Amino acid sequence: MFDFELPARFRRHVPSAVWLLVALVILAIPLKIIGYGYLPADDALRHAAKAVSGKPWPEILVLGPNYKIDQSLGWHAILGAVHQATGWDAEGLVVFSVVALFIIVNGAMLPWLKRPEAWLVALTIAMLISDLPQRELLGRPFALTMTVLMTLLFAVQYRQPDWRMFALVVVLITGCTYIHGVWYLWLLPIAAFLFAGRFRWTLLLTGAWLLGTLFSMLLSGHPLDYASHALVMALTGVGGHFTNRTEATELQPFNGEILSVVLVGALVGLRSLARLPAPPLARSPAFWLVCGCWILGFRISRFWEDWGWPALMVWLALDLELLLAAKMAADSLRRLWLALILAAAAFLCVTSDLGGRWTQALTWQFLTPENPDVGDWMPEKGGILYSAEMPIFYQTFFKNPHGDWRYILGFEPALMPADDFATYQKILWNSGDVKGYAPWVAKMKPADRLVVPGTYAGGTGHPNIPELEWKYAVSGLWIGRLPPPAK
Repeated sequence: MFDFELPARFRRHVPSAVWLLVALVILAIPLKIIGYGYLPADDALRHAAKAVSGKPWPEILVLGPNYKIDQSLGWHAILGAVHQATGWDAEGLVVFSVVALFIIVNGAMLPWLKRPEAWLVALTIAMLISDLPQRELLGRPFALTMTVLMTLLFAVQYRQPDWRMFALVVVLITGCTYIHGVWYLWLLPIAAFLFAGRFRWTLLLTGAWLLGTLFSMLLSGHPLDYASHALVMALTGVGGHFTNRTEATELQPFNGEILSVVLVGALVGLRSLARLPAPPLARSPAFWLVCGCWILGFRISRFWEDWGWPALMVWLALDLELLLAAKMAADSLRRLWLALILAAAAFLCVTSDLGGRWTQALTWQFLTPENPDVGDWMPEKGGILYSAEMPIFYQTFFKNPHGDWRYILGFEPALMPADDFATYQKILWNSGDVKGYAPWVAKMKPADRLVVPGTYAGGTGHPNIPELEWKYAVSGLWIGRLPPPAK
């Protein structure tokens, strides 16, 4: 069956059919996952809620002097425009974020590939040995930075570094640094291009990065604050903790991801055994970015997850494309059969609800006045919701974007006032022991609430903080408030 040859009048349609098939899979994957009832667990929720609320962060969070400006101005402007145009609520904006960003990240790679089915292989392998496809489905704007990075790694293989490419890269970096404000991390690909000996590309990328960062700073309306705030957050978010375990999970070190090392070895072996006509690895910026970010991942895992793995996917897709081109004709029936098999594998692998990864939100119970188990136990007008758990902020703000209270802990602990940050660290240091909450309890007012996780004997006993009265609101969460004054 695989050796059967198509009539000539059909063969010319095979490349288009394969391209269409790959595009449909990339479209179908996020739609299928959203169909499970999937919601990301973190930043996509707060981005959507902020767009719906229309409020600046100082009206949402209790902030310390580190806060200067919103680092996701561009993304919030996009979501705000979508909200105004469609009337979608926070959940609708999250769905939009998840679907649109996944399609952008993966769809933008297809025009660079003559054999786009190679991208399905890369996507499947990434899902099997890393969490990159899951990160692409988090609905967070770093996906746009990932898109621009991979676009550049493909472009260096096919395009010359001329003024047209320079102008395009300036536009791309302006957009992604305005939408996702980590402008300083573009030093990583610049270094990779330099190590690869692509000196003209290094000059192009450096100039485009400088201009793009400048333009994004100007677009913010507060250029100095926009540039400095990103650095302050990076340094404080990492350097302000006593140990790695009190940092956000994605800022902690990784374990070396040994299967990725095996994959790199397999790619090196493939080049030699199949005698692929590929440029030397030493001339590949993707190779150097993989090596550098793998090393940096032992300090912060996001170097590997957000910069190293995308580079590895590009390297994998480019080498697989050469292998496929050497083994079968572009218009053969064998290619179409293989594309169908790869499409099914990629779709089923990524959309498989292994371990409930796509359905975890179905069990969430939200703190909201509409929940009869919560009722009037939410913070009152002008109050503060005290909690040492980021998921409580993400989920509660998501469900209550117009809530007239603030949160002591938001999406970045380094934004907290210094004394509150110290209390937060003490709680984490002592693995959530309720004694760590004492400084917050001491300054609570009647409008404030304290949310503490724990079932405490199935809800029959409350946290041992006698200064407060308690309500077992939703599964695993207690709400505490000051008792009314004695009459």
